[in-house]
Amino acid sequence: MFSDQPIRSFEKGITTLYTTIYYFFHGHCSVTGGFKPNRVGMDDVKELVTKLFKSNNITVPANRKDLFDQFIRDEQNIGAINAITQNQDRLMAKWKLQDKIAEIVQHPTRVLNATVGKPYETKFDFDKFKWKDITAFKFEGLEEAGLGFDEKTKQITGVPTQSGDRKITFKFKVEGQSEDAPFNEKILTLIINPDPKSLWKNIPSDKTDRYWKEDDVTIFAEINDRHILVSSKRGRSHANVGSFREDDFAFKDLENGWSIVVVADGAGSAKISRQGSVIACNGIVDFFMEESSIERMVDFDKLVQQYQAHTGEDTNKKLNHFVYDTLGKAAFQVHKKLEDFSKKENITLKDLSSTLIFTLFKKYDIGYALLSFGVGDCPMAVLNKSMSKVTLLNWIDVGEFGGGTRFITMPEIFQSDKFATRFGFKLVDDFSYLMLMSDGIYDPKFVVEANLPEFKNWQKFLEDINGKNEDKIKVDLRTDNKDITGQFSNWMDFWSIGNHDDRTLAIIF
Repeated sequence: MFSDQPIRSFEKGITTLYTTIYYFFHGHCSVTGGFKPNRVGMDDVKELVTKLFKSNNITVPANRKDLFDQFIRDEQNIGAINAITQNQDRLMAKWKLQDKIAEIVQHPTRVLNATVGKPYETKFDFDKFKWKDITAFKFEGLEEAGLGFDEKTKQITGVPTQSGDRKITFKFKVEGQSEDAPFNEKILTLIINPDPKSLWKNIPSDKTDRYWKEDDVTIFAEINDRHILVSSKRGRSHANVGSFREDDFAFKDLENGWSIVVVADGAGSAKISRQGSVIACNGIVDFFMEESSIERMVDFDKLVQQYQAHTGEDTNKKLNHFVYDTLGKAAFQVHKKLEDFSKKENITLKDLSSTLIFTLFKKYDIGYALLSFGVGDCPMAVLNKSMSKVTLLNWIDVGEFGGGTRFITMPEIFQSDKFATRFGFKLVDDFSYLMLMSDGIYDPKFVVEANLPEFKNWQKFLEDINGKNEDKIKVDLRTDNKDITGQFSNWMDFWSIGNHDDRTLAIIF
């Protein structure tokens, strides 16, 4: 006898499946009635129900095909299918929204590091991050660090006030979120480095030391028919440990119309090179103040007159010989003074190691005569009146000695066949600037010897002094500038990574 039990089981399964689907979406997804019967196409309904049947291990036998077709055409069943489809769309939309938010939150976003006290700006580039769906945003935590966000430029800007790893909250909404929806949050890390200058100590040197001298000296004075602005500063490497300024300088107007400017750089590795540089500078000035030297310079005046009158073919040769002989004696006398001092104090001559450069200049009817001598890595240069050319007054001891330098304390200096090339004589119509500097200025501002002959590099150097620098510190090189020493002293404190040696710079203008 044929049993209707399979039919009843199939119909019961269909009813249970329908009821489960319908009430699940109506009860848990808040989907109410009012669906359009034809919202989902019949083929779509059939496909969806077939998939649902399959997932519930229900197979429609061939003799139930008509029943199945009738089932999927039932208006109430179509409403349930519409509810399923609609909630499926809502679920997918919700997932895509949450996925979009998660993608932004988890995106590895690097914010450019900042430094305390330095102007900061970095673009927060939504296009680069591919965050085109963001509809609203704001930052929290920037103000506390001295920063802000510029809506127009899309940049984080400001001057950081505190160092450390700052946690910045980026709050945002994306397309698809309602206006009253809460902001999503993404935590950004902004690393603010401390001002490198603040890491250096400034320990005063020991004033009770026998060879103590001022840590910083800046002077502005008249010299000849010009003015001199000179500053000598203890380097940060010395200030950090409370040691002494090794550089020194001297200048003097002589009675015979000549003026002299001297710069010396004591070797940091030598025990009392700070005293060696003092002896070197003062020794040169003392030599040219001696009566014999003053008388000797009268001979130079005569040679200049002959040079002007074009009398004698060997005048040029005599001028060069005079410079070699006179300045050579001055340099050797300084060497002897250092030698005598070392014996007296029972120290080695090497303990007083110091470079030495000096120039004498005098104005004549035909222009300025410039005499010069140099040993070590400290350059001297004169810039012409029209500011179109630079003339170097010495060559510096680098390269040949593998980056090392030479010192006036070295006896071999006077025995070398290159000794004669350490002297110079120039006759210029006029000049705008005459400069002498230690390597504490040369190294950071010119870097290598090859940059010294290029006038454009001296132009940049003057522009730097005039305020075109990272700290915007300007020195107004005018004789009526009442704050010229303060400005120059501040400029001399410029920051240069890896360059923390003593600095000495003399500008005659």
